[in-house]
Amino acid sequence: MSTIAFLNIGMHGRVNPTLPVVAELVRRGHSVTYHATPAFREEIEATGATVHLYPGGDQPLPDPPTPVTLVEGLARTTVRVLPTVLSELRHVRPDLIVHDNACPWGAVAARELGVPAASSFTTFAFDRHVPSPTRASRDLLAEAAARRRSLLGYLRSRWELHRRFDTRGLPLIDLGNIRQPLNLVYTSRVFQPAVEYFDQSYRFVGPSIGARPADPSFPLDRLRDPVLYASLGTVFNADPQLLRGFATALVPLGGTVVVSTGQTDPAALGPLPANVLARRSVPQPEVLARAALFVTHGGMNSVNEATYAGVPMLVVPQGADQPLVARRVVELGAGLSIGTRDAAVDRVHALARRLLDDPRYRAGAVDLQVAQRRAGGYRRAADEIERYLHPAGPVTRTTPADPLRRH
Repeated sequence: MSTIAFLNIGMHGRVNPTLPVVAELVRRGHSVTYHATPAFREEIEATGATVHLYPGGDQPLPDPPTPVTLVEGLARTTVRVLPTVLSELRHVRPDLIVHDNACPWGAVAARELGVPAASSFTTFAFDRHVPSPTRASRDLLAEAAARRRSLLGYLRSRWELHRRFDTRGLPLIDLGNIRQPLNLVYTSRVFQPAVEYFDQSYRFVGPSIGARPADPSFPLDRLRDPVLYASLGTVFNADPQLLRGFATALVPLGGTVVVSTGQTDPAALGPLPANVLARRSVPQPEVLARAALFVTHGGMNSVNEATYAGVPMLVVPQGADQPLVARRVVELGAGLSIGTRDAAVDRVHALARRLLDDPRYRAGAVDLQVAQRRAGGYRRAADEIERYLHPAGPVTRTTPADPLRRH
């Protein structure tokens, strides 16, 4: 068996899809280590992997998380954590490094140690047809000119990396699109835009959905059909009035309305009707398994979980790659999209009713569910990793996808 090191950035949307893969590799007898921030320690340890924490504790995202501030933050973090990461990896002696596509220190560590590397795309795969948020563009250059401090910080960090480490192969600017000879993409070929332009190094393994620790604090037994679920994720600070508007719009349509408030205090939403459950976090896969509709920001992790459950979506993008995800949901007939500025109560209510009443959206969501499940998920990802490690040897074959369930 092999020793495999995972390196990631501290975001739920990046870490969560990798956890079932790690658990499957451990189950198959591999030794797995995982470099992450302290916030994810317990979840990673539950997979059986050995956790290594980055120095400096949990690091907040740049505020605001724009392409320039993200690129600068990634370069600066790479300079800060690489010495510790390299020291620990030299002790671990991995046969393979699996790093997030926005984790430069993983790519540089693999180059420094002469270890094969694979990249983990928990968003879409990117190329000129599906542009990365951190690609070189006129918009990025204009923002860099306006944010001279971030630009100078990035240049200083890149010079330091070049001076101290082997950075060959690291993109000059596009640090959110670091590719390797094996690129695991956690969606299906059906959902990936412009999939025909991606070569065989990209393996579209589908949503990586595995068992998570139960949340006994959430009253699943109180849910009454139809369950309508709204969440704007954990990255952006959600406007309490926007979340309250979602609840108000959905209440007349639902048996139970579940609102996940993320970083926003549920109390900030004010008094809510009795059939609304507002919590900072909810067991999302379990709620989606019961849901008839999902109002979402369009984060890839949330959308993958919704498509895996076959739930129609109303997507309200907040930033990053979410407009692209929303557009794909609409193109495939699995939902509708609306801008935040247009998300008034009456408009959200009308679109939600349309999604619930028109069977074509449910059918589109179920069609996408079939494609997402057939892609293979975390077992397929583990197969691809083993095949990459031992191209001439036996590979554990992926078991058939879970039987299709209608929720």
